[in-house]
Amino acid sequence: MIYSFFCRMKAGVLLLLISLLLSCKPSKKQNFVFILVDDLGWTDLGYSGSTFYETPNIDALSKSSIQFTNAYASASICSPSRASILTGKHPARVNITDWIPGDNPQDKKLLGPEDLNEFPIKEVTVAEVLKQNGYSTFFAGKWHLGDNGFLPQDQGFDENLGGYHMGQPPGGYYSPYKNPHLPDGPDGEYLTDRLTNESIQFLDTINNNPFFLFLSYYTVHTPIQANLRHIDMFEKKLKNLDSIGLFERKEGEAMTRLAQRNPEYASMLYALDENIGKLISKLKEEGFYENTTIIFTSDNGGLTTLKPEYDFESPTSVLPLRGGKGWLYEGGIRVPLLIKPAHYNEQNEIVREPVIGHDFFPTMLSQAEIKVDASLEIDGINLTPLLEGVDKLNREELYWHYPHYHGSGWSPGAAIRQGDWKLIEFYETENVELYKLSEDISEENNLAIEYPKKVEALKQRLHELQKSMDANKATVNPKSN
Repeated sequence: MIYSFFCRMKAGVLLLLISLLLSCKPSKKQNFVFILVDDLGWTDLGYSGSTFYETPNIDALSKSSIQFTNAYASASICSPSRASILTGKHPARVNITDWIPGDNPQDKKLLGPEDLNEFPIKEVTVAEVLKQNGYSTFFAGKWHLGDNGFLPQDQGFDENLGGYHMGQPPGGYYSPYKNPHLPDGPDGEYLTDRLTNESIQFLDTINNNPFFLFLSYYTVHTPIQANLRHIDMFEKKLKNLDSIGLFERKEGEAMTRLAQRNPEYASMLYALDENIGKLISKLKEEGFYENTTIIFTSDNGGLTTLKPEYDFESPTSVLPLRGGKGWLYEGGIRVPLLIKPAHYNEQNEIVREPVIGHDFFPTMLSQAEIKVDASLEIDGINLTPLLEGVDKLNREELYWHYPHYHGSGWSPGAAIRQGDWKLIEFYETENVELYKLSEDISEENNLAIEYPKKVEALKQRLHELQKSMDANKATVNPKSN
């Protein structure tokens, strides 16, 4: 009996020791899924206010994520925003301040500066840092940061499906894709489906490694091509609306669309939503979902504003915001943002603190418990405190630098937001506009004359920030009249 007692006691002690060792074992590193939609507007989703578009899966994700209502892209156009997401740096610091290769008209009052046409290899990306720390890294979709030698596989991604220098799908949204980095599928295969399926297949290959999946959809960038499975639903919905007018208003040399009424665009969004539902289901089926941080956002505002010479209408509206892609009004830079942290169990949490695209680099590394190299000039701020319930960041302002002309009618300028105040400086006319966003989200009431001291203070701070990053500049065109 005594012998048996001691045997049982030894076994119990052994089990206790094993239990203690297991409890001390480091937990598995969390995974990251970054979903970037191209040209997705602030109000293009059901949860953010759309009544014409339908996005049930994204709406469901919003209920189990933190919703950021004052989220901004780092730029109002794609390439600079993408460079900032990858590096944590402001576009002015990277010197990619226009879409690649951009447009520099020679008949205007100003000449835009020459910025880079390739994302520099010397830049350290979040993919490179995660890869160095044991992560499997995968890129699918739009890159638009350079061609051979400057592609995702040159910047820390183990695999690249579909990413190269083009800013829109050269073959459109149906196979054949005419993309050297994406083999054609069967005739009629839909690009958004293909990129999601490739991402799902990647999840089958990772074994026990933590992973970083960057799914950068080409949709909903032009060309606007209906998803044939869903177009009938939205054409019928359009017929049943009380009003189907386009409702446009003038914005400088351009026209801005004021109503969401495009069934082709709606069908593309519905297909996007369908695929995000598929991806999330896969994460849950494989047991990855709980230990994965999901980030869902857009690279700039929706395409609402175009000059008359374009042979198609703007496909969406982002009312109550003013302007759209290309402009530094809120419609061009305010974007949807959902973050579902790993092991997050809250619902319907809303964060109103302003955040921006270059915040993602330090945030993901913080969540991965990786220290940011002190030698890197990071402009973004770690959002982890906001994810953990803190209300405010230690940051005074955000600013945007766009010294180029754009097909939306934008002329060179810059903007700064400090608290509720926002100032926009237009270089061609030397005008400034001042808005108080908490009272005027539509930027209709220019308060510059009423608050001259605020204007001067914000202009001075804007110029200090530009100087600190050696921001490029537009110059007077000697050939202009």
